[in-house]
Formats: sequence, structure tokens, C-alpha cells
Amino acid sequence: MSIKENVTRVLEELPAGVLLMAAAKTRLPREVLEAVEAGVTIIGENYVQEAEKARQEIGQGVKWHLIGHLQKNKVRKAVEIFDMIETVDSTALAGEIDKRCSRLGRVMPILIEVNSGRESQKRGVFPEQVEGLAREITAYSSIRLMGLMTMGPATGDPEDCRPYFLETRKLFEQVGRLELPGAEMKYLSMGMTNSYRVAIEEGANLVRLGSEIFGNRE
Repeated sequence: MSIKENVTRVLEELPAGVLLMAAAKTRLPREVLEAVEAGVTIIGENYVQEAEKARQEIGQGVKWHLIGHLQKNKVRKAVEIFDMIETVDSTALAGEIDKRCSRLGRVMPILIEVNSGRESQKRGVFPEQVEGLAREITAYSSIRLMGLMTMGPATGDPEDCRPYFLETRKLFEQVGRLELPGAEMKYLSMGMTNSYRVAIEEGANLVRLGSEIFGNRE
């Protein structure tokens, strides 16, 4: 199936209120543009440089989300490119984003990245650290906490991800009940091509699909 056909099918399948993000890692700008023309409104990029190049070709008619690890030395450029940063996992990174955004006179929506599987090789904060980080970063005035993001352990069976999605949703609700100043717990970003249906069942309202849209990488 073509990219356009894939996007149309997925958009028809998604429940009301669930947003589709095209995960564009290593994809060519023309492929991303085809997805946008088919109805995708959010592009997820893993790398600042790739996003900068793609945005120059595609333009600003869509929202750009950073879904890869952000190094502090890339923050200055990242806050110029992205509309949301989904991978905040430390007070230090939040502080750098806040500082750079303050200089630009903008407020950056961010998500806390949760390492729901407590995997040593992955980024993100462990579930038990989420509330503390949320309290710390909401003290900054040039970032706005908008929710949580998780990957979940990579597994062949999407059902294996369910407990991790469930725990992240409970955390999302827990932080929301805190009613932290400046926070608006609006987005729960969970689920990729293999697991997005399970993620939606567990409360995801933003799913990140790559090969489901673009096909397998050659």
C-alpha cells in the first residue's frame, strides 16, 4: 500500500480524540511530505539535524515533535525547530530548554519521558521519579508540562507492553490530580506500529507510527 493509503486507513481506524504522529526517523522528506498531504498533522523526529532539513522542505503547516534523546548542546537549535519536546527526563534538560526559550520569548510544551520498563539501556525517568520531576520542572516559566511519553520494552507481542502502558496512564492521572501550576496534563504519548492498538486501549491519545505509515525501511 502507498503512504497515502496507509495514512487514510490509520486515520479512519483511530478513535476520536487520538492523534496520529508520523515517526519520520531516517525517512526522506518526500516521504514525509506524502504523509502530510494524506492528512498527517504531527511529525515526530529523533534528530535535530534531520528535523531541520525536513522542516525546510516541508514547511510549518504541521507540528514538529522531538521524540529522540535531546543533548543539552542541541537545545538552542531544538527550541527553534520543534513545537513540542517529548523526551524531557531531567531537571537539567528542562532548565536548559527553559533558558533557551526564555531568550526567544516562547513557551515550549514538553512531555516527561517515562522509562516504564526500568531498562538501564533506555532514556527516561523511572516511574517512581515522575512526580518529583514534574514538581521540579513546573517551577520554570518558559516550558509547559503537557503530559507523559513512554516507549515500553521492545517485544514481539504487543500484549507484553500492556502493563507498562497501564502504569504510565496511572502516573499521567496521578500527576494530573496534583494540579501543578503551569501544567496541563493533556497528552499521553504511547504506542508505536507494533503496540499502538494496545496503547490506545490503555489510554494513549497520541500514537507514534513509522513503518505502519511508511512501510518497512529498505
